[in-house]
Amino acid sequence: MSIPQSGGGPIERHEQLAQYLADGCKPKEDWRIGTEHEKFGFCKDTLKPLPYAGERSILAVLEGLRDGHGWAPLTEGDNLIGLTKDGANISLEPGGQLELSGAPLETIHETCDEVNAHLRDVKDIADKIGVGFIGLGAAPVWHHEDMPLMPKGRYKLMDGYMQEVGTMGTTMMRRTCTVQVNLDFSSEADMVQKLRVALALQPVATALFANSPFLDGQSNGHKSWRARVWRDLDADRTGMLPFVFEEGFGFEAWVQYALDVPMYFVYRNGEYINALGMSFRDFLKGELPALPGETPTLSDWADHLTTIFPEARIKKFIEMRGADGGPWRRLCALPAFWVGLTYDQTALDAAWDLVKGWDAETRDALRVAASEQGLQAKVNGISMHELAREAVAISESGLKARARPGAGGLVPDETHFLNALKDSLETGKVPADELLERYNGAWEADLSRIYGEFAY
Repeated sequence: MSIPQSGGGPIERHEQLAQYLADGCKPKEDWRIGTEHEKFGFCKDTLKPLPYAGERSILAVLEGLRDGHGWAPLTEGDNLIGLTKDGANISLEPGGQLELSGAPLETIHETCDEVNAHLRDVKDIADKIGVGFIGLGAAPVWHHEDMPLMPKGRYKLMDGYMQEVGTMGTTMMRRTCTVQVNLDFSSEADMVQKLRVALALQPVATALFANSPFLDGQSNGHKSWRARVWRDLDADRTGMLPFVFEEGFGFEAWVQYALDVPMYFVYRNGEYINALGMSFRDFLKGELPALPGETPTLSDWADHLTTIFPEARIKKFIEMRGADGGPWRRLCALPAFWVGLTYDQTALDAAWDLVKGWDAETRDALRVAASEQGLQAKVNGISMHELAREAVAISESGLKARARPGAGGLVPDETHFLNALKDSLETGKVPADELLERYNGAWEADLSRIYGEFAY
């Protein structure tokens, strides 16, 4: 979940809404990679989730990172709710999940160094207070009532609203984790092509990174329960967005879509003002019931854009949102997969050729099947395993073409970060399959084993 945005001053003309998005356009040499990943914290002795405050808590971890590793605090009222350093943020998710929103970096080598440094720092603090962290797409054992809601005004508003508009919103907030990557575009046309590829191939990422086959202490019948949750969260702000594939799509079409998404809040003077279900169109006219007579700023627009949750979305960059949180090795594989597909034009064209013949029904069916069956999914004659094989091959070619060396030039490019995905393609098994094998085998359905064997 996002922290309050700094978008700019008053909105005086409708054109500013699309221009805000267009201002994200960058020349290719300025394209960067921003990786975000969430993980669950737990007490090592009880295997219970972390509360906000206390000796073993999220607050203790944040304070340890602040005091011992040079992070600056972000507060809301009297509560420490995040940290910032060197262009990166650590934020607090609704159920206490800890998220790193990485700095915009040039290469996957730098991204992976950042992830590794972050996890080492977190482990340093966690080990001192008897806490562990684990990367999964959904909390495997904990029930809803076990997960404390973190003290952020945004989450308090969302929590009540989620219970009115869908069946799984509060599960998403408290009991799911993701890894995602944020990528740049050079122009409106480049954004359109990348977003279409991102949406169409998001089910491949869901399948390859599927890592949430458990909920409430038992197998749930899905490879990615996190992806299943997102299908019944809030139809107004989720999904595969068929309008993106229509002729004429561009920044203004996204504006019109976003204006029709009901609001959550307006952020003023450090507080979240309840605007649940209200219309940003009314806000533009000075007719928002929550703030009568007041019109929005570009910061309000930026905030509103963070409340839209499709499988891929645009702000001043594109966010790839379809993957489960997972093991250390896959945290670098996700940005590598999407950078390879989208940051080389030949690879991007090949990826579009792969998906451009699909209709909206096929894209939706792939999304559902990826959640349920992972790499074993088949839709309208499309094998997810073969589709993933083609997508990873295109990504590898794109990373080779980028030719960004690492390790002081000893590593010629970024292709080795795809090795975890290539292993899955070779075996036909993603993390969820491996977890289920252990659950049905050596663990004898005892999910307490997952913490000792899969914690970071």
